[in-house]
Amino acid sequence: MTPTETHTSSSPPAISLRDVHKTFPAKKGSGTGHVAAVDGISFDVRPGEVLAFLGPNGAGKSTTIDMICGFTSPTSGDITVLGQRPTQSMHSGRISVVQQSGGLLPDLTVVQTMRLAAAAQGLGASAIEEPMQRANVAELSRRKVSKCSGGEQQRVRFALALLPDPDLIILDEPTTGMDVTTRREFWEAISADAAAGRTIIFATHYLQEAETYAERVMIMARGHIVADGSMQQLQSIAGDRSVTISGLGPDEIQRACDGLRVHIDPAAEPATISVAPEDSDELARRLLHSPGAHDLHITGESLEDVFLQLTSGQEQ
Repeated sequence: MTPTETHTSSSPPAISLRDVHKTFPAKKGSGTGHVAAVDGISFDVRPGEVLAFLGPNGAGKSTTIDMICGFTSPTSGDITVLGQRPTQSMHSGRISVVQQSGGLLPDLTVVQTMRLAAAAQGLGASAIEEPMQRANVAELSRRKVSKCSGGEQQRVRFALALLPDPDLIILDEPTTGMDVTTRREFWEAISADAAAGRTIIFATHYLQEAETYAERVMIMARGHIVADGSMQQLQSIAGDRSVTISGLGPDEIQRACDGLRVHIDPAAEPATISVAPEDSDELARRLLHSPGAHDLHITGESLEDVFLQLTSGQEQ
């Protein structure tokens, strides 16, 4: 796939799951024969989409990712990836996976690592140049892998993932253990590739990463998908938005709120209004057109608030 390639809404899904179940034998003494890790999930991922996959420990997200990659098979249900069975897409190089750790030989330099991987895939030495540039590791080419920081090693893994020019990249908790600066540098490299139109799915425990880099967020809990949508859509699940405004009196605020689903806090300074998410844009427009209005602020629930609300009762 080239960076200039585009996709239309009529394109078939990059990933399609239909009524997928995955069960495992229960532990001895548990009183049940099997445990459902994934319990009848269905969803599509569009080509070129950037999807964050979230869930507490035991939610089923890692099992779902393993099935998409072809590492394990569903107990029942259907999965297609790029129009093929997951194992076919993986073996043909159309899927690349960036894991948390492993997969690197510490005594090799970065460029030796890339050349070895390219040769194993039947690619020429020149094939490593673009992936190294896009993953921002060209300046590390002569450095031994063992001398690279955790974030640098992850960028090397990302460069390796780009080698076969995959249509889909899956990142499984890729920034675990990184400091803030290293995480930011890693995501700068990922974001540049996502902007080129590649389909990217990433699982993360850092909710800020999902808020910042994903156009779509999916949350799993207890083997089910409990939320799926844009950040704006997920925030609407959690309840009203809070609007504050200065420079207006009670009567002016009441007129702006007429016909909208709001609750006005009469004692707050500045004036504070709770408004249904679907009415917040209209309320903001009315307030800003009121003479003297200034310092308008709208806040919604964070992704963390939504996540905790939807996954409460399951181990974090």
